[in-house]
Amino acid sequence: MTAAGLTARRTGPLRGRVRAPGDKSISHRALILGALANGATDIEGLLEGDDVKRTAAAMASFGARVERLGEGRWRVDGQGGFAEPTDVVDCGNAGTGVRLVMGAAAGFELSATFTGDASLRGRPMNRVLKPLGEMGATWISRSGGRLPLTLKGGGLKRIAYRLPEPSAQVKSAVLLAGLHADGGAEVFEPEPTRDHTERMLRAFGAEVEVFEENGGRRILLAGGQRLTGTTVRVPGDPSSAAFPLVAALITPGSEVTVEGMLLNALRIGLLDTLGEMGADISVTNVRDEGGETVADLTARYSQLTGVEVPAERAPSMIDEYPILAVAAAFAEGRTVMRGIGEMRVKESDRIALMAAGLAACGVGVEEEPEGMTVIGCVRGNHAVTGGARVTTHGDHRIAMSHLIMGLAAEQPIAVDEPGMIATSFPGFVALMRGLGGEIDDERPAA
Repeated sequence: MTAAGLTARRTGPLRGRVRAPGDKSISHRALILGALANGATDIEGLLEGDDVKRTAAAMASFGARVERLGEGRWRVDGQGGFAEPTDVVDCGNAGTGVRLVMGAAAGFELSATFTGDASLRGRPMNRVLKPLGEMGATWISRSGGRLPLTLKGGGLKRIAYRLPEPSAQVKSAVLLAGLHADGGAEVFEPEPTRDHTERMLRAFGAEVEVFEENGGRRILLAGGQRLTGTTVRVPGDPSSAAFPLVAALITPGSEVTVEGMLLNALRIGLLDTLGEMGADISVTNVRDEGGETVADLTARYSQLTGVEVPAERAPSMIDEYPILAVAAAFAEGRTVMRGIGEMRVKESDRIALMAAGLAACGVGVEEEPEGMTVIGCVRGNHAVTGGARVTTHGDHRIAMSHLIMGLAAEQPIAVDEPGMIATSFPGFVALMRGLGGEIDDERPAA
């Protein structure tokens, strides 16, 4: 019997050393590039969440041999391309997975039908389909570019595409399609987004040129390049590491170390923001693993102050705004977050759900179309009262963020649909309990 919900309650100091699960973005890309490559790709530290498992199954459906060798250890034997799948490709809740896989599949003479769960079927795909269509791919969708849809690839031509909004998913889909397009692909991003695809393409033997230009980046990829299997070590996911780190910052007496976290400059906007808020976070043992910088981070309970987060920082921390809102709830003053409209088209409308959850827990919040402001509840003013049951709409980050808030609130905070946490952080509850956090299962009525 699975839990009907989870409840977090105020706890004593959190202490210990943990390792964040493997980075989800890098895990998706390692599987996809491994399937596109010739030969074996050995992956260590792969995130074994539901989203990534869906991408692994998708790669098998396109003709690669995908094998789990042990905990976090996987091997992908690629055939140098994709074959037409014999069944529908179900990507579950994996928005990154489906968009990147569609980009890769568009380069081959095949037809593939993609679907997902109710949440993914409600998310827009047009921003990926638009450039793929300009390259020559076609598709059929009865729901205005949403899943389910059937994509027909092959015969692609070169594209020079300017991203209308920052999106590493769109950029990556175009680059993966460009691998097998006549003339390759060129992408200009006005604001730099996470660059794991460019880095990993090089690791698989591709030549990728990146130029800094007018505050953005221009990426050039020649077509017809062959990828060769390699070894990939997946670093700890900063989006997942954010939860125990923020928990330590808001829980009196806490000190928590997260080992092996990715320190890619395009992924650590949250660290910059927390530092500006006065967070006591130390970075040690900085090292290189597989072309990415990783380090150990230690967070200690801190008196935080509200800040205005620069809108241009959003691409480097778009998934971390829900947990930043929790940190802001315990800070003194206002924390202003703008330029984050992308949050409304994630697994849920994260602006609306965080605003509702914070308000239900006694936190002042002002919602805007492209942002929100959190008014901190510091002791001496009034505390975060908690005492709410939060509706998550199946969004893992909404659930985890409110559970972290519950560890430091006056009254317990409950969330529904806890099973969705497994999409990105299957060991979240056990990890937090191991640090001393009190998170209890809520069983359904008999």
